[in-house]
Amino acid sequence: MGLRVLRAGALVAWGMSLALLLGCAGGSQNEIVVASVGPMTGEQAKIGKDMKDGATLCVDDWNAKGGVLGRPIKLLVGDDAQDPKQANAVANKMFTQGVIIVDGHYNSSCTIPASEVYHQHDMVMITPASTNPQVTERGYRTVFRVCGRDDQQGGCGARYAAKNMPEARVAVIHDKTTYGQGLADEFVKSYETLTGKKVVAYTAIVKEDVDYSAVLTNLKTLNPDLIYFGGLYPQGGLLARQMRQLGLKATLMSGDGTYDPEFIKIAGPENAEGTLLTFTPDLTAIPSAQAVVEAYKKRFGEVGPYSMYSYVAMDIALQALRKAGKPDGAKVADAMHTTTFDTFFGPISFDAKGDVAVSPYVMWTVKDGKLVQLPADRQ
Repeated sequence: MGLRVLRAGALVAWGMSLALLLGCAGGSQNEIVVASVGPMTGEQAKIGKDMKDGATLCVDDWNAKGGVLGRPIKLLVGDDAQDPKQANAVANKMFTQGVIIVDGHYNSSCTIPASEVYHQHDMVMITPASTNPQVTERGYRTVFRVCGRDDQQGGCGARYAAKNMPEARVAVIHDKTTYGQGLADEFVKSYETLTGKKVVAYTAIVKEDVDYSAVLTNLKTLNPDLIYFGGLYPQGGLLARQMRQLGLKATLMSGDGTYDPEFIKIAGPENAEGTLLTFTPDLTAIPSAQAVVEAYKKRFGEVGPYSMYSYVAMDIALQALRKAGKPDGAKVADAMHTTTFDTFFGPISFDAKGDVAVSPYVMWTVKDGKLVQLPADRQ
């Protein structure tokens, strides 16, 4: 009997120790635990930091006003290293740490497998940046995004080309990723439907390579006027630079993954000049956003493309949590599906799939080494 009591006491002590360890890993019993997850290391670490900083500022703003449901909010940070397997592992880790809301991921190739985990455990995931349609097409009720979709931005690029470059010979390159190839496919589909013309080439680069001269040399023989690139800014910058080095005079067009000042740095301002990029309207110019923008700049420096999106994603989810009245992912998701949220971007609501109700994309260009939104008559 004494041995049994001893063993029982040891088990209780072990259980208490495990609970304390889990509490340290996630949050205390009184804290609401949320997370920012994205590429915190590797070539996209700059984007991951932008997202983390936006989420951090939002959580700190809420905590300064008393938290949510009378409880403090704790922000955890997860690094998916832009790798789908790592994204899945991080998602499972967030579940074990008691996370109720995830602000992330960045790459669609990471968001899609991670969202399987969030869906399974009724965790709310709201991505500021993943645009592949399959993020929301699977009907997962706890999965949302505050950005648009690739069928929307691919269509925006195609409409611009059809309207402003009707005689152009168009070639398409993608980076073989879920995001890059998906965006390229949506552009081709919209372009060929709008114009009745076929693209003159559809090809790919290997994302890990740094020399794309073979692909570009083959394209040069086709004399394209416009090259559409589905991919991200590190590869986009190299493409722009190598296009000019090979004497390719075609205009480069790409999507939100290439929209970043780092693209211009990698390409070189003279090589990036005239590049066309689909992104949202200039959010930092919205009067209602100025207080948050200035607070962000003072604390973290220049606002990144997805800094404010990450802030708004977290803010919406916390508003929904407050409306739900308890940290229950399913109830938070219900609130997100049935509420129009006040944000400094303006009112935001979601459709049944978890997408924003209005397509946000407009055309930008690189002019004198800076990203500039084109006027309405040139959209």
